[in-house]
Amino acid sequence: MSHNHDGGRPSGDGQRHQSHRRDYDDSLLQGRFHRPATDEERWAAVQRSKEALRITADERLLDSRGPREWVHTDPWRVQRIQAEFIEGFHTLADLPRAVTVWGSARTPRDSQAYQDGRRIGEALARAGFAVITGGGPGSMEAANRGAQEAGGLSVGLGIELQFEEKLNDYLDVGMTFRYFFARKMMFVKYSQALICLPGGFGTLDELTEALTLVQTKKVTKFPVVLYGSAYWGGLVEWIQSSVLGSGNISPQDMNLIHVTDDVDDVMRVVHESYQAWEDAH
Repeated sequence: MSHNHDGGRPSGDGQRHQSHRRDYDDSLLQGRFHRPATDEERWAAVQRSKEALRITADERLLDSRGPREWVHTDPWRVQRIQAEFIEGFHTLADLPRAVTVWGSARTPRDSQAYQDGRRIGEALARAGFAVITGGGPGSMEAANRGAQEAGGLSVGLGIELQFEEKLNDYLDVGMTFRYFFARKMMFVKYSQALICLPGGFGTLDELTEALTLVQTKKVTKFPVVLYGSAYWGGLVEWIQSSVLGSGNISPQDMNLIHVTDDVDDVMRVVHESYQAWEDAH
């Protein structure tokens, strides 16, 4: 690549292509130094540093015509992350006792799993618990719908995804997060129990993280209920035979998981755990 004699921008046809919009978590976790900088990138960095020396902070702040790349830098992401935590804490601070219900966004409305979600949401609402879900369709909508139709408080914490639908229509409180980890914090911080309906990778991710937090005592008296023995039974058997069998968890860790097909049994576990939580506080 040749350079102009006056120190101008590198010549050639290597113009920067605009990248596709990436998921916020993905771009946050991508390391910036995975390859050497090109001559063009080094030239751009030098020009930015020279320009920064000529412009005062107030001038940069007040000039709306400046470059916009800065909103995609890591320091700015830190501000957005902080804002998400602040908004979540502020919105949910006065939430009454609550239970999080997770499950697939792909659950059809005419399925048994959807009806089970509605029944669980209704039972939780009638017992005085707010219902928190991921705010999407499918099983999440079912639990929110059951809670709202029973007169309870229905909460949805959505996530920005390229293929995700809007928040469902059965929410009293709804938020949409950019970052998975900020959203997960709200699920755990404001819940007294976790119920997993049949779900996919997202549900499995949330389930295993919750189990890790309970196992390591980052949260206490936080029951994890898997609803649907036909669906979850194979996973539990694998955990027992392979994970426990290989010595990667302790025998008592199996007690962290409760599998059931009975809504009344779900409510029994939730009530017992909440009573233990109240006694401890």
